[in-house]
Amino acid sequence: MSPDVDVPPARRTEALRRLYPGYFALVMATGIVSVGAHDIEMHGLSAALLVIGLVCFGVLVVCYFWRAVAFGRELLADLVAPDRAFAFFTFVAACNVLGARLATDGYVAATAVLAAVSMVVWLLLSYGIPVRLILGPRPSPVLAGVNGTWFIWVVGTQSLAVAATVLGTAWPAHLRAAALAAVVVWSVGVVLYLIVASLVLVRLLLLDVRPDDLTPPYWVTMGATAITVFAAGRLSAMPEAPAVAAARPVIEGLAAVLWAFGTWLIPLLIVFGFWRHVLRRVPLTYQPPLWSIVFPLGMYAVASIEFGEAADLPIIAGIGRAWVWVGLSAWTVVFVAMLTAPLAAAIATRPASRRLGLPYRTRRTPAQPAQRR
Repeated sequence: MSPDVDVPPARRTEALRRLYPGYFALVMATGIVSVGAHDIEMHGLSAALLVIGLVCFGVLVVCYFWRAVAFGRELLADLVAPDRAFAFFTFVAACNVLGARLATDGYVAATAVLAAVSMVVWLLLSYGIPVRLILGPRPSPVLAGVNGTWFIWVVGTQSLAVAATVLGTAWPAHLRAAALAAVVVWSVGVVLYLIVASLVLVRLLLLDVRPDDLTPPYWVTMGATAITVFAAGRLSAMPEAPAVAAARPVIEGLAAVLWAFGTWLIPLLIVFGFWRHVLRRVPLTYQPPLWSIVFPLGMYAVASIEFGEAADLPIIAGIGRAWVWVGLSAWTVVFVAMLTAPLAAAIATRPASRRLGLPYRTRRTPAQPAQRR
């Protein structure tokens, strides 16, 4: 290696050891933006985004498996930490968002495989994490660890409802069972949203809120409402089944309420971001949690289109089609930031003399000793 080339302080193994538990939000965001591009008939762009999402999914699966083998202790520490454990539900949502997009191109078998894998992971996480937080040792109060990542539990749950609607529509022979499963999981997701929203509100009101607390995953507060509306739109559009017929009035009514509430949340989340980055001057640099902003923006667009068409509300569907461009813009900005982040970090850590193009000495000459009089 040339002496003029700086060695990065953070090794690849260190990056793997500290791999963000919710990095599958990258796949979630890419997949749902692909769905949105397909909805506005930008099929070439949609296909390209699908390929990127599949590649990212494969790379992340390898990385997380590698981390589990090489750094199992760190992985377990994330699984028992209240502020990080629920981020693992991004894997569940990523499987089903990709599955829903693949089904659009006719790959229903792949959707079924992804749904089956995500269901197993969802069961393990949905029971394992709450049991550990409630019955396990508590070095610190659990309430202090409540944050926006808890809403990813809701997102993962509702993604299973979406997968069930896709499979039930594609395989009419299993329509009744799929419809019942979709209604059950969707209902669980709605109740979980109410529980998590209550806990997050209590945490924000009772404990001090620092700039570092209002991280990008708080946008999942809106993303969870959006995917609930998306799943409701898919349920309403399913062929007639007893479970859907019985729950349709409740599903459509709650979908309208949650869409309105999610819309109301967007300005509030923007204000939180302004307070954090402008008033409190937290630097806005690339971090993996930024994908937790992109996914809600893309999901809000797709959910508006789906629900607007299912409920015969063209205004809402029109808002969704226009909002697809917001999701696409956010995805582009964050994706470019992700690709250029290593270069930016390398430049930031270089000595000032090199950044300014000044001569740089690798060795400092020792100071001359003072002469004795």
